[in-house]
Amino acid sequence: MSRLLPFLSTSLLTAGLLLAGCTSLPASNNSLSSLARLADQAPERRSLNIQKWQTASGSQVLFVKAPELPMFDIRLTFAAGSSQDGNQPGLASLTNALLDQGTADKTADEIALGFENLGAQLGSGSYRDMGIVSLRSLSDPALSEPALQLFTELLGKPAFRQSDIDRLKNQFHASFKHQQKDPGTLANQALFADLYGQHPYAHPSAGNSQSINSISQRQLHDFYQQFYAAGNVQIALVGNLERARAEQIAERISLALPQGRAASQVPVATPPKASQRHIDFDSSQTHILLAQLAVERGHPDYPALYLANQILGGSGFGSRLMEEVREKRGLTYGIYSMLNPMQTRGPFIISVQTRAEVSQATLEFVQQLLREFIRQGPTAAELAASKREILGSFPLNAASNSAIVGQLGAIGFYGLPLSWQDDFIRDIEQLTLEQVHAAVQRHLDADALTIITLGPKVEQQPLPPAVERNSSPAGARH
Repeated sequence: MSRLLPFLSTSLLTAGLLLAGCTSLPASNNSLSSLARLADQAPERRSLNIQKWQTASGSQVLFVKAPELPMFDIRLTFAAGSSQDGNQPGLASLTNALLDQGTADKTADEIALGFENLGAQLGSGSYRDMGIVSLRSLSDPALSEPALQLFTELLGKPAFRQSDIDRLKNQFHASFKHQQKDPGTLANQALFADLYGQHPYAHPSAGNSQSINSISQRQLHDFYQQFYAAGNVQIALVGNLERARAEQIAERISLALPQGRAASQVPVATPPKASQRHIDFDSSQTHILLAQLAVERGHPDYPALYLANQILGGSGFGSRLMEEVREKRGLTYGIYSMLNPMQTRGPFIISVQTRAEVSQATLEFVQQLLREFIRQGPTAAELAASKREILGSFPLNAASNSAIVGQLGAIGFYGLPLSWQDDFIRDIEQLTLEQVHAAVQRHLDADALTIITLGPKVEQQPLPPAVERNSSPAGARH
């Protein structure tokens, strides 16, 4: 079963498009100027014709017809993430993982072989907000019908056999053991614990060894019945289907699921007081995380904050943090910032890994850069460059069935308007320097950070002087 975390990179695609058809003739001045004009043009956009309805059992459905390829994608997004675990961390994750491990009539191997023989792909994932189950199938009825039959069977009749539960628990324990040796995972878990406190987002989605051990077969079955219910799912369909066929598939899925209502929303997250915690870890490197609560998905300031984050640290080598911390100071191979809006306020995070003896200097330098960014905002050149990058890459969100079905799942789950993609692009185009800066000042505060450092305790050295751009990063030696 595949995992569902697709991210797309546009640099190679852009290069390929620019080079296509230009290999046989030398470039003239006219052609070079044409290419320059082309680079400044907004890419061709594909507005999605999203159709929406509700099944008789209460499932919400979003559908986009895409007849270009003889296939279709289904993505079921349930409000069944780890935020619904209650006092059993890992319950949502273990339930999701067990869905393809056997039905009343089939074993896990039989299910896997069945999809393989039909050329179909099954996927799943469990996260803080949601649980996901997906299917990709060829649209030929001779293949899609048995694939849908198998899909609805595992959705509607998971066996939750004790032998399968025990086997998956062992896999979880093996993963937990590996995580204890992974400084990045340990730092991230500590960050969420300190940032969210008693909120359901605080614990790791997979739980821990103790919590997984205590989960019973009855608890798994009850969680499935409550949260994998027809009234608690967003059904997204994209592909070579007519509307009538899409309606039949959605009804078929909805009827196969337990009949139940939508889950309640997760509680609102309250920002914690500023804090800093160090975790001893035997390593030559120190992991540094700085974070605070930002906005929920759908917040009107999200486009402005997205743009600001791209400028600060979300765009790789073109970002301000990468320029200042890696290129000028040589403190790390990589530093990034991210904005992760969720059902309630998600985190804004800056992450950097550096040599242990310059960790304090690096932390203070990053805090200084953030403070300056909040006070001064981005420059006009940074804003223009970031807009070009975002507007150039955003069409890829509609470049494939899998990209579209993921977008539909998010639109449905977070209650976004059907015009969300077009609205977002319009907002990015129209945002001014003053509007972006104002949003940054409303939502980011360099004095309200939750900070985690994980690494060895060693004697600290001062911030090194600026280095030449092409020299090896001092903070990245292993």
